Amino acid sequence: MDFQLSDEQTLLRDTTRDVLSRTYDAESRNKVIDTELGWSREVWSQLADIGILGLGFDADEAGQIEIMVVLTEAGRRLAPEPVVHAALAPGSLIAELGTETQRQLLDDVAAGQRLLAFAHLEPGNRKPADNVTTHAVQQGDSWTLSGRKNPVLAGDCADTLVVSAALPAGGTGLFLVDGQAGARNAYRTFDGQRGAQIDLDQTPAEPLGDAVDASLAIRNAIIRMQSALCSEAVGAMEEALRLTTDYLKTRKQFGVTLNKFQALTQRAADMYVSLELARSMNLYAAMSIADGNFDPLIASRAKLQIGRSGRHIGQEAIQLHGGIGMTAEYPVGHYAARLTAIEHTLGSTHDHLQVLIDHIADYDLARL
Repeated sequence: MDFQLSDEQTLLRDTTRDVLSRTYDAESRNKVIDTELGWSREVWSQLADIGILGLGFDADEAGQIEIMVVLTEAGRRLAPEPVVHAALAPGSLIAELGTETQRQLLDDVAAGQRLLAFAHLEPGNRKPADNVTTHAVQQGDSWTLSGRKNPVLAGDCADTLVVSAALPAGGTGLFLVDGQAGARNAYRTFDGQRGAQIDLDQTPAEPLGDAVDASLAIRNAIIRMQSALCSEAVGAMEEALRLTTDYLKTRKQFGVTLNKFQALTQRAADMYVSLELARSMNLYAAMSIADGNFDPLIASRAKLQIGRSGRHIGQEAIQLHGGIGMTAEYPVGHYAARLTAIEHTLGSTHDHLQVLIDHIADYDLARL
């Protein structure tokens, strides 16, 4: 099996790294996330210009490996632009299920002119649920939705919502809703991202494609989102480890740099082991999706390892930096916050461990 990136994928990685590195350092990122929007429309346009906001819409042109490459670079720079939540994830659903007219919306999305959001999660659900309480009602040729969606990541600025709702005949359908149609309560998450609670009360909606059960498409979209978040986490872990090792090489204690203390270098080595475990599982998950294998168990294995590695690396990075690691001006605390947020998005480490435990009887031998 070839684990090397193609020339096109390498170029995409390098271009993304160049754009984000020129844009964001610790100070500039802090300024951007403190704005009302929480991210830069100028950077969004640059990402559109190099084709990032349309990745995966055409499976013949790009897929999960390209998304993995881009999101790893976004995680490395802690770029706050909601590439997954405002473009790639809901856009993939429109590309898969939408009518020809609906798929034309993707031209504006890829050009950075239309923002999307996937409104599926509901209050009280620690992880994506099979059954949703938001319900759809048909009146003639018209549809309305009623219910509450929260959290809706990137829902604060979305022009169009892709909303899941229970169908009258059973199953879960997907609908397009104008971003301004429902009551929207925007908020800021603790890691600097943005989200919203969307309240729908007989809100006009348009079925995404046919009004049929879209549970399989929703499951696959969530698996793609989990893989993308894992990729972002790997990028964040790489940079957190680099910041930590650089600090150990320069910070002095008792007249020598900290990397002269064996116990500290051993802890840094353990961080590297956690990073490599996360990297391999992230690649496994992305390659499975690229091969058309949308296996929830593979997604849970990856999310479990990325969650464990992210927590270990984030906590150790702060510990090895000492007091400066807790300051808002220094970046390492922001990496730890983002890794924590990713761990709890679309199911926590505990949730995915429970998924694997529930399927342990499927195997003849299990090792811890």
